[in-house]
Order: sequence, then C-alpha cells, then structure tokens
Amino acid sequence: MALAWCSVEEWQPPALAVLCRSADVRRRHASKLLPACRDLAALERHDLKCLAYALAVLDDEPLVVLHRSTGSGFEVRIGGIGDNFQLHTLLAHVLVGGGHVPGSAPSPESVRLATDPEPARERAEAVATGVFELLAPDGERIWNEGLPDDIPVVEGYRLLVLAEPLYQRSWNADRFFPYLPGTAELTRVLSDDEARTWFARTSTGNGTSQAS
Repeated sequence: MALAWCSVEEWQPPALAVLCRSADVRRRHASKLLPACRDLAALERHDLKCLAYALAVLDDEPLVVLHRSTGSGFEVRIGGIGDNFQLHTLLAHVLVGGGHVPGSAPSPESVRLATDPEPARERAEAVATGVFELLAPDGERIWNEGLPDDIPVVEGYRLLVLAEPLYQRSWNADRFFPYLPGTAELTRVLSDDEARTWFARTSTGNGTSQAS
C-alpha cells in the first residue's frame, strides 16, 4: 500500500494515454475510478487533475442549451471535450457560426484546434474569445476552467444557459487533452413552446422577458 501511495502519479501518464484514445474505456471504467480519483486528490498529496478530467469526459452526451437573450433553445450532442474552454468554443461555433444566435463566431483555427483528430505539435498562437456567460439553471456561473460534467442534469438532460458575458475574456485555443478531439453537434432547434418549458425550469424564467 505504501508503494502504491508513492507511485500513484507514475500511473497517471499511461492511464491518460488509454483514456484519451478510447471512449469505450472511459464508459466502462470512469464511474468507478472517478470518485476514487477525486477522493485521493482531495488529500492534496498528489496532482491528479489530468486524470480526474479525463475520467470526467462526457461521450455522446445530450445537452439542452438555452440562449437567454433570444429565448431560443437547442439540443446539442457533445463528446470528447476536456474542459469548458473547449466547450465554449464549440458552442459558439455551432450556434453563432451556424447563424442561430447573434455574436462573433470563433476563428476557423480555434475550431480546428478543438476538433482536429491530429493534435497540435506545439503550443498554438490562436486565441479564442468568449461570447457567452455559461450558467447553471439556478443562475450560478459555470467556469470555463471547469468541465462539461459540472453542468447539472435536469429531467434527464444536462441543462446549460448562455447569457451575455459580464466582461470580455479570451484564452489560448489549444485543447486540454491534445490527443482527444472534441465534438459538438446541433441535433435539434427547440420549438418556442419547448424552449419556454425549459426556461421555466431555470431561475431566468421565460428567456427574453427576463433578460431585458
């Protein structure tokens, strides 16, 4: 047990190599290993952030996204996203770049860095700029430094509210896991009635009427 305690960080790189290349491995083992990893990290004796992030990656995950200022809603399916910086970029690409909500779409290079199966060989110079404030249904901020796994589940779906940013922010567009490309696919635009129903489950009420 003492040897295991002293060598636990040495197991992190090979574990990451497998987890970042296999969604099947993540699905089969993450639910058992992630709580143990977080319990161990809470002791503050080992740096297991990367392992915890890899175990928390969501695959083929449905996400309901509400855009507060327009009152519109969307179903998006995400996978392989290492942190909310990457999620932010991909949601802006899908929703702003797709012409569904107003704003400045991310650059093609920042989208490529988030999604390209080939990892960047060195640190990129591309910068991504935030166009949303990511909020939980209760209005609490969901930090870019966090994970898609932080988004609460409501009625079987992770529910995310997009608000106007409180201030301008930008970040390096490299993804957290170089060998893990992210995906975000718009699967459906919600009807007005559906969007209102989902907004009613949030602290923002019915979207545009609460955002003015």
